[in-house]
Amino acid sequence: MVTTEQFPVRVFGGPTAFFDYGGLTFLTDPTFDAPGDYPVPGGQLTKTAHAAVTPDSLGRIDVVLLSHDEHADNLDNSGRALLADVALTLTTPGGGQRLGNGAKGLADWESVELDRPGGGTITVTGVPAVHGPGPREEVEPLTGEVVGFVLSGEDLPTVYVSGDNASLDAVKEIAERFGPVDTAILFAGAPRIPVLFDGEPLVLTSAQAAEAAEILGARRVVPVHYNSWTHFTEGRAELVAAFTAAGLIARLDLD
Repeated sequence: MVTTEQFPVRVFGGPTAFFDYGGLTFLTDPTFDAPGDYPVPGGQLTKTAHAAVTPDSLGRIDVVLLSHDEHADNLDNSGRALLADVALTLTTPGGGQRLGNGAKGLADWESVELDRPGGGTITVTGVPAVHGPGPREEVEPLTGEVVGFVLSGEDLPTVYVSGDNASLDAVKEIAERFGPVDTAILFAGAPRIPVLFDGEPLVLTSAQAAEAAEILGARRVVPVHYNSWTHFTEGRAELVAAFTAAGLIARLDLD
């Protein structure tokens, strides 16, 4: 029987969250640098707030789930340094090649089995993500390759980590294979870069996050990627409003 008890997910700002699942500890998209400007092709990204913790305070990190390695708001300098001390980083196929030792790229629907300390395994499956509006083949040349993750195991709840995904069609594919999910860690914030896609959101809006929760049948939604950067155009208030309007506010976990 799968437990119905919710496991804690600690959210530190931006896309970075930490949780214990099946006896292993997982960290998403590590970003611990100080506020400041970070160059990107054609401009810069501006971070406005420190992370809620420092990497040293987290203790053991068994696995990093890295949606992509090419943007500073998903992997910054401190995050890159942290990877050297983590045995396994799961990321995109291209990121696995770029990051080298300890990194493994996952293609769509490719899985790895991780041994649990008390016996048994956790399955981590790479799932589709599209970092911008429109078809994947049109988006990837501009914003790069991104991967999401589904975690599952015997007697464990199913967890979806979206990564920087803007596609509800991708969410529907994931729901068909894995839904309903217990916990969805959804990257939101409706980030916009004026020179890309006429300023259309590169990741889920708040309303799309609520729609994704419904598609997935998610019992709980933990939003990340909605604060600490100026190009995130929707925050906590918009998430609360969207989930309230959709009748899903009881599923939204902002604590």
